[in-house]
Amino acid sequence: MFAQFTETTIDTGEASVFLRQGGQGPPVLLLHGHPRTSATWHRVAPLLVERGFTVVCPDLRGYGRSRGPDPTPDHGAHSKRAMAGDLLAAMRELGHRRFQVAGHDRGSLVALRLALDHPEAVTRVALADCLPVSEHLARAGAEFATRWWHWFFFAQPEIPERVIGADPDGWYRGDPEAMGPENHAERLEAVRRPEVVRAMLEDYRAGLTVDRAHEEADRAAGRRVRCPALILWSLRDDLEELHGDPLEIWRGWADDVRGHGIDSGHHVAEEAPEALAAALGDFFAGSAGARAR
Repeated sequence: MFAQFTETTIDTGEASVFLRQGGQGPPVLLLHGHPRTSATWHRVAPLLVERGFTVVCPDLRGYGRSRGPDPTPDHGAHSKRAMAGDLLAAMRELGHRRFQVAGHDRGSLVALRLALDHPEAVTRVALADCLPVSEHLARAGAEFATRWWHWFFFAQPEIPERVIGADPDGWYRGDPEAMGPENHAERLEAVRRPEVVRAMLEDYRAGLTVDRAHEEADRAAGRRVRCPALILWSLRDDLEELHGDPLEIWRGWADDVRGHGIDSGHHVAEEAPEALAAALGDFFAGSAGARAR
């Protein structure tokens, strides 16, 4: 994986961020979801390098080989604001003062926070398979709670650590052929470590508490994403089925919204890398293929 990429770990003071970087050109930051690591981008990142971008793929705070502080009672140590701060510091350490960012799943929530909190740094943002936490919860009914039950299970104190820790390989099943064997092995090694599982669960606990509060404060203050935003969703996932047109929802959060569905299951970077890389590459290049619609 990641031929011609370098690996490094950056100390941000409160956290240490493991990342991969490759290519030459405008910087693009790619943020993974749960329970993945930066390795989920192993099929997409080289295609973006070929398009002329510098590509940075970090592990989020507590995931993979990135480390953060111990959990706090308010879960703020694993908030998307804290994670965004890690990545802003890492990008500055790499010499990237302004950059474009794409996130998938939980990584999209971090990308959203970067765009809202640091508009001077983020020039374009792409958000895949994601809505703001507060939007999900405002629409939550029996069907959402049934399909997305893991949100509420992960938020429970201590119980999910015991359940997952009893059989992490069984809980986080994956197909090495579909994921790529090295990506699968890296993910498996990570989820076998109790401190990683704890951090990933804290990510969800923060989502239902401090992250939701931050989003509600943004709405009350009229804060919006001012840079262009690309919204992507997997057509064989359930986001659109549960909530309707994602573009309409995101127009309540961003000034310049465009996007479309991709024929894929949820883990789009692994299942449809060419289509995802084409959409991201066009958008980040500002080409006509990514115009608002």
